Amino acid sequence: MSTPVVVQGTAVSPPQNFEGGGATETETEQEPRKTGCKDPLFAVLFYVNVIAIVAVCATYGKDEWDIGVDYETFVGIAFVFGVASLIFSAGGLLFLIQYPSFMIKSGLIFSVLVSLAWTVYTFWVGQYLMGALAAIFFLLTLCYVRAVWHRIPFAAINMVTAGTAIKANLGVAIFAIFFTVLQLGWLILWSVACIGVYSSTYVCDDNNVCNANYGLLFLLFVSLFFTQQVLQACVHVTVAGTVGTWWVAPDESGFCSRGICNSFIRTVTTSFGSICFGSLLVAIIQALRSLANSARNNGDAGFLACIAECILGCLASILEYFNKWAYIYVGIYGYSYIESGKAVMQLFADRGWDAVIADDLVGNAIFLTSVVAGLIIGAVGVGYASINTQFSGLADENLGIAFAIGFVIGICICSVLFSTIASGVNTVIVMFADAPREFESNHPELSQKMRETWEQFYPGTV
Repeated sequence: MSTPVVVQGTAVSPPQNFEGGGATETETEQEPRKTGCKDPLFAVLFYVNVIAIVAVCATYGKDEWDIGVDYETFVGIAFVFGVASLIFSAGGLLFLIQYPSFMIKSGLIFSVLVSLAWTVYTFWVGQYLMGALAAIFFLLTLCYVRAVWHRIPFAAINMVTAGTAIKANLGVAIFAIFFTVLQLGWLILWSVACIGVYSSTYVCDDNNVCNANYGLLFLLFVSLFFTQQVLQACVHVTVAGTVGTWWVAPDESGFCSRGICNSFIRTVTTSFGSICFGSLLVAIIQALRSLANSARNNGDAGFLACIAECILGCLASILEYFNKWAYIYVGIYGYSYIESGKAVMQLFADRGWDAVIADDLVGNAIFLTSVVAGLIIGAVGVGYASINTQFSGLADENLGIAFAIGFVIGICICSVLFSTIASGVNTVIVMFADAPREFESNHPELSQKMRETWEQFYPGTV
């Protein structure tokens, strides 16, 4: 006799994989997850990393940077940009939920316009080889948009379902903001430590030729990306657990429901090691890529550094995408990282690449909304720099710097908050594959819409 699935401690009947993209209509067994921390070694490594950066910051931190902006001013700037980012990203989040089809279509059109603009620009400045490559990319983008346009309804209903789950558990946004604030604080702390260490170890000879300590840079980059990846993944896993609970036990939903709190608690306790495991793998690759970029900028390794940067960038993107799906299983079922990886492979084997397409379409919409919010925050940055006397010297020299700071901070914060929708969409795809009967029982209207949409692509399979 098969055992029940356990979603955030809620037992439901065994999942049923109905056909679609190669799946067979058979019952599958999933055992309840054993209690206890998964992958605890990697959680310990994370805490060691944070303690090390705090110690480095206390040892090497400088009272004032060379540009004349002290820490108090820097923190004030970051606070203003952070608050503005939260306000505008909250509005963007509601807009995404309310108008999913419009935003998905806009995201696709935006990607076409960006590739077209880049093609025109490269030819305009006389970079004909780069222009030819840009033109090829533009044509490929057009082909892609044409191929997936008819799948917009499928991606839209996934976003609607995810948005419904998020609205029913709106308190999960508080935890997303919490991790966003932690990320902002971490960026400030790491910047202080990095600048202090870099100023103490960056050596220049009499000919003004400077040599960077690449070993130290690598460790700093690993620390930066490791913590950023962990904080982003914590949002992802918390949302996955919350949406999974809403899927099988909607009575536990609410602004600050038990489902949200249980998901958050498990994210920062029993599942934290699994999050750190996947995050460390990505952080190492990203650090190597940043190291190659630094070497190329310094004229070291030349063409080899450029090739290494390209390869490492591709590897990082692939692993980040894999982790995004693996963390869904960590959040829903409490799997370890290795178990989650196996589950991801099974998902793609059962569902083909429809999950990838739906996720990519939603990602385009989120990227467009993030860019718009970033542009607004960049404008806020220019305005703030113009009226702030402590920052006015830098602003008068180049207001573009103030705009860039605001734009980057806006993009970073908005991407974390918008990740609640992206995480919700991925969770919906996984749960639709694993537990369709519970969805039909608890949310019949949404279930009917999703089944009707699926029927358009695979007639007779649902």
